[in-house]
Amino acid sequence: MADQDARSGEDMRPTEIPALRWEEPPEGPVLVLLDQTRLPVEEVELVCTDPSALVEAIRSLAVRGAPLLGIAGAYGVALAAVRGFEVEEAAAALAGARPTAANLAVGVGRAQAAHQEALTRTGDTRQAAAAALAAARALHREDAEASVRMAAHGSALLDELLPAGGHRVLTHCNSGSLVSGGEGTAFAVALAAHRAGRLRRLWVDETRPLLQGARLTAYEAARNGMAYTLLTDNAAGSLFAAGEVDAVLIGADRIAADGSVANKVGSYPLAVLARYHHVPFIVVAPLTTVDQGTADGASIEIEQRPGYEVTEITAPQVPVTGAGGGIPVAPLGTQAYNPAFDVTPPELVTAIVTEEGVVSPVTAAALAELCARS
Repeated sequence: MADQDARSGEDMRPTEIPALRWEEPPEGPVLVLLDQTRLPVEEVELVCTDPSALVEAIRSLAVRGAPLLGIAGAYGVALAAVRGFEVEEAAAALAGARPTAANLAVGVGRAQAAHQEALTRTGDTRQAAAAALAAARALHREDAEASVRMAAHGSALLDELLPAGGHRVLTHCNSGSLVSGGEGTAFAVALAAHRAGRLRRLWVDETRPLLQGARLTAYEAARNGMAYTLLTDNAAGSLFAAGEVDAVLIGADRIAADGSVANKVGSYPLAVLARYHHVPFIVVAPLTTVDQGTADGASIEIEQRPGYEVTEITAPQVPVTGAGGGIPVAPLGTQAYNPAFDVTPPELVTAIVTEEGVVSPVTAAALAELCARS
């Protein structure tokens, strides 16, 4: 079990490489992504010059995380428009690249609507492309602002639920600056508690099968000088039993109208553990993740990932022999069940924290009211 004490100093500054940015070099506009599949070993950027490259980056998880997928989708539409690709075709491919993440379709739709409105109004493809880019930039800015407000609401809720301070928080998957235009969702709340001197320990689930907790959340925690400990997913129960967890903080990829939460697979068992041990289970997500058009958890489409993500592991600088480019850890021909997400019912969720406020208890009426008010 890797353990990291709180540290500060020049070597622990957050990475200066943004997860995503738009650039306009002489050869034409591009979308530049930090390749999250290469972290934490190296910080490498991908340059997307066309929508198909971005679709592949989304599918391969080079760019990931619900809010950032929305931003990437919007920029993808703008990239198609500026580069002269068929916008409707590009939008459809982008929106379908990962079906569970609500923000992806929201971002694509927003930029697509801006493009269509400008094209209908002016008939000028350049003005329409500029409108799509402006919509993407606005969404990027709004998400950064939402991250700040979620952190404030979430840290206030933690202090209310845990007035003694010294929070020991368990998180699952990755929900920091790598998934956001700002400092993230659930991770941003933990980071705010850390900066206020209220975070005693961040428990980081490794998050099988892609190890996004180990590779990405631990990376972000270390860069921010947070006190954190990495654990295998199946060790979480023993932590709860020992009374070492004060709260669970997770993000979300889609929240249904009834408050059901789809997040990285493994979140639902944590909610069950939290309920049994009387520990708050808190979901932090922007309102763009709330899908009023999806009635309940059973209606959420769950993305099924390739089996080789389970039957193989990848390690930098190690020869690979598996069909998926990794090291085989199961017999050839083994079938794997690999859903990317699971769904936590609203009755197991203590609160949903958004940029517009906190919903608790989580009900369809309360969630609808918050969405309508915002």
